[in-house]
Amino acid sequence: MEVGMSTNVAHIIDRKGGEVVTIGPAATLAKAAALLAEHNIGAVVVSRDGTTVDGILSERDIVRQFASTDGVGTGSVSVSTAMTTGVHTATPAATIDELVQIMTTGRFRHVPIVDGGALVGIVSIGDVVKSRMDELQTEAESLQEYVTGTSY
Repeated sequence: MEVGMSTNVAHIIDRKGGEVVTIGPAATLAKAAALLAEHNIGAVVVSRDGTTVDGILSERDIVRQFASTDGVGTGSVSVSTAMTTGVHTATPAATIDELVQIMTTGRFRHVPIVDGGALVGIVSIGDVVKSRMDELQTEAESLQEYVTGTSY
């Protein structure tokens, strides 16, 4: 494994798996909220066919919709009304540095991963932090081995 933040996104997808929870744009926010709770996730990719990215719906989007209507009828509002469009995506070949830049500039915590136009995964800021922590652990062990001449 390449050490440092230049590790690519494919490494994260390989480790966590490529399963992505999706929802159709015509579904209700009540259904979307139940899906987020069921899978213990903070965002769901909006897709008509489970392969293309039409949008993304985060907990934040649901809260904004709730606030804009004082909660009245929010559960019956369609996902397409509240979702974020113009979604920033990355490819499996993107580096973690590139992904962090996308997340930081856009101020979002989830990036769908697309390869050849098809959704192949999603990476959260938590996945990025875990990847970096794993890299730091590997670096520390390598340094310890180098300094002491022992291996783990």
